[in-house]
Amino acid sequence: CGCAMSSLPLFQVDAFSAKPFAGNPAAVCLVPESEPLSTEKMQQIAAEMNLSETAFVQGKDFEKDCKFGLRWFTPTNEVPLCGHATMASAATLMYEVGNKSPEITFSTLSGDLIVKRDQDFIAMDLPLMTPEAVTQDAFADVVRVACDGLPVERCALSKEARKLLVHLAPSVTRAQLEMLKPDTEALRQTHTQDVIRGVIVTVAGAASDNLDFVSRYFAPWNGIPEDPVTGSAHAVLAGYWAELLGKDTLFARQCSKRGGNVRVRLLGNMRVEVAGPATVVLRGQLVV
Repeated sequence: CGCAMSSLPLFQVDAFSAKPFAGNPAAVCLVPESEPLSTEKMQQIAAEMNLSETAFVQGKDFEKDCKFGLRWFTPTNEVPLCGHATMASAATLMYEVGNKSPEITFSTLSGDLIVKRDQDFIAMDLPLMTPEAVTQDAFADVVRVACDGLPVERCALSKEARKLLVHLAPSVTRAQLEMLKPDTEALRQTHTQDVIRGVIVTVAGAASDNLDFVSRYFAPWNGIPEDPVTGSAHAVLAGYWAELLGKDTLFARQCSKRGGNVRVRLLGNMRVEVAGPATVVLRGQLVV
């Protein structure tokens, strides 16, 4: 066509995993401030990447600065908060670009998010979104489809995260949670009021696994039937389980097929640290 094509650095990172091909993959695109992308172009790129999230890191000097803009897109829409793609963005700057800052601040739709190195982990400071108890009847159809017959202990709703937490009965095992196969398209159709955009199904962890709780997360309303490992869901889970178990630091696993381990720590002041490892699996150039 005779038009000049520009290219941008593009990476794919498996967040919440110390090895490739596990955890939650996110694409990370580095966008220089001098060559901004339109919202429409970002959405097109996210659809092309076709991962649960594509993150766009905006900045001047990716190697030396410690503050960057950050936006997140699913293949269908922009989202106000995404934990795993924030972790992936920090991993890209720290491990690939060589940014030596002990902490990086991302300016986002959810305010400033601070990410720190913590030995082999990347630790994110996220808003704590402790859910409030609701009756099962309030979302009866959602709970019925999400749990597919498994008994439920109680439900809680985080209005700001738009996530429904469903705590399964103590009799339910981790193996049963892992075998759960809800019809996610039917799940999406059970709720059209836009009060919730995702369902967390959780149960207590086993001491033998050194886990305080385990969970799965279904978000068909955001075009994600099941998310492998979800930082923002743990911002909801952390306050819920901390209150139940009476502890500030908890170890968790999201039991999707890919799976990932997460450490959460309540920081006070309505903040929570969500931490885990991250592995870069792809580096290249995006031609736009």
